[in-house]
Amino acid sequence: MLRERLLQVEDRILKACARAGRKREEITLVAVTKVFPVETIREAYMLGLRNFGENYVQEFEQKEPLLTSLQHARFHLIGHLQSNKARIAADLFQVIETMDSPKLVRRLNEALVGKSMNVMMDVMIEVKLSHEESKYGAPPQDIGKLAEEISGCSHLKLTGLMTMPPWNDDSQQTRPYFRRLAVLAAEHKVKHLSMGMSHDFETAIEEGATHIRVGRALFGERKPKP
Repeated sequence: MLRERLLQVEDRILKACARAGRKREEITLVAVTKVFPVETIREAYMLGLRNFGENYVQEFEQKEPLLTSLQHARFHLIGHLQSNKARIAADLFQVIETMDSPKLVRRLNEALVGKSMNVMMDVMIEVKLSHEESKYGAPPQDIGKLAEEISGCSHLKLTGLMTMPPWNDDSQQTRPYFRRLAVLAAEHKVKHLSMGMSHDFETAIEEGATHIRVGRALFGERKPKP
């Protein structure tokens, strides 16, 4: 079942790339495995997936010891990170896509200091483009300040911006949010854009996404988090 779903997702990516005049290798497929068991991650890895997205630090803390044999797998934190969990996250993830405050930037960098002189963690700034209270992220006017804060950190590398638009079944309703993030990325001279999920990633690719976060289209409906 996963193999067939992955083929379907790949076909959608290829068609979106063709419409946008882009190459498939420009797109990183981040398989969102929150709430799914280790066995699901292993199956996805065996099918060639290498980037996985998790939302909850504590949940992935339980999974990670069972996944150390997956060479070259990269685990992205795509959920909100509280600054008091920065030290744990620093041990678990290779990418954190949800940096949204100077305090969190400093805490994460401090957690990495002393691990190794060569440790550099890729991070993205989460940008809040909607007025939904439930959404996290820095306002657009704070991107420059956060980028400067990150550039001053010895163990953090800013690679891009991330956003989560308001949910809408009609991807044309989320297109303006994707377009806005692309404009902000160009203004701040960052390369990567993490945007688009199972229902709207084609539109995100058309608007410049380099990372798409896909869960349901690969793994089906999730069971509620216990």
